[in-house]
Amino acid sequence: MTDRRPSRKRAGRGDRWALQALAALLALLALSPFLWLLLMSFKTNAEIFRFPPRLFFEATMANYGALWTSEFRNSFANSLIVSVVSTLLSLAIGVPAAYALSRWTSRGSGTITLWILASRMAPPIAFTIPYFLVYRHLELLDTLTGLIIIYLTFNLSLVIWMMRPFYDQLPRSLEEAAWIDGATLWQGFTRIILPLSGPGLAATAILCFLFAWNDFFFALILTRTEAMTAPVAVVNFMNYEGWEWGRIAAGGTMIMLPVLIFSFVVRRYLVHGLTGGALKG
Repeated sequence: MTDRRPSRKRAGRGDRWALQALAALLALLALSPFLWLLLMSFKTNAEIFRFPPRLFFEATMANYGALWTSEFRNSFANSLIVSVVSTLLSLAIGVPAAYALSRWTSRGSGTITLWILASRMAPPIAFTIPYFLVYRHLELLDTLTGLIIIYLTFNLSLVIWMMRPFYDQLPRSLEEAAWIDGATLWQGFTRIILPLSGPGLAATAILCFLFAWNDFFFALILTRTEAMTAPVAVVNFMNYEGWEWGRIAAGGTMIMLPVLIFSFVVRRYLVHGLTGGALKG
């Protein structure tokens, strides 16, 4: 009787290489738009419209230099400030609220959570006119404070909806043990529960940051010049004199960089955080 174990090992090794090759191909396809945009940002306009395109070309930093000598620099800073502040405020308010709703055993807690999520069900355009009228009355148009408030409003429901299932699967015995040892309710939350919430906080923070950072609609309607964000500033490179494709590509690359860096830093928590509330242990 022949031994088939070596052939099985070779078959298993071949399957593993095939899966790795397929994963590399899918990753390349997913990254191809960003790689194309990145390469275009280092080209001159003449090189961008060259046909057939050259794989090797003389790179230039002129597009990035033009960005930082224009108003895009201020718009980029506005986007960073608005996104970071709105994300931190959303977590600071939404995480304790999600914890309170998780530990609230009343029958109406689920209904309250559903109504909180209802703010994300309507299309953004439905809120545009009310926000515009209120902001004009309160003199919040074209201000960073106005953008932070509107992003906070939409992100709060996301934070509560994502973090409540995460707290539901944490056993109550952890807090009860802390209370027996003399800890207060706040100390039990900050010293016991909050450190265990790292994966969920990371995933929720990324989603909140993405919503504020990538928003174009509200920033276009509610800002003019002083509080203009980076996505709106990139559109200004499309003018009547022509589309400045090099600057558009450089601006798009700069807009994607913070998201990629943030995602890379918290990548170890991201997958677990997104699936942490899906199953109850």
